[in-house]
Amino acid sequence: MEIERISRGRYALTIGWTVLLSICIIVAVSGLARATLNIKGALIEKPEIAIFLLLPDEGITHVEVLRETETTRDFLAHTEENGVLLVKMEKGETEWYITEKEQLH
Repeated sequence: MEIERISRGRYALTIGWTVLLSICIIVAVSGLARATLNIKGALIEKPEIAIFLLLPDEGITHVEVLRETETTRDFLAHTEENGVLLVKMEKGETEWYITEKEQLH
């Protein structure tokens, strides 16, 4: 391709599309990074939210904290189908894990 034969308008259009595409890519990647940080923060800093993410099939509607220590937490989770669940969570090195899930009658 010979650069001297490209018109000024065609060059401006190509550069414009390139800049617009670059901005779209940067916005998409930063949005994904922000979402990843939000999920990581929810799993580490807010274990109440982690219950909703770790038990998506249960249909949890409301969570109450029963007991809270530095490394363990007990929750009373109200579900749509199964009634009330007792959920025990322990903190690992980087995130919270569900150690026990028991249906209450």
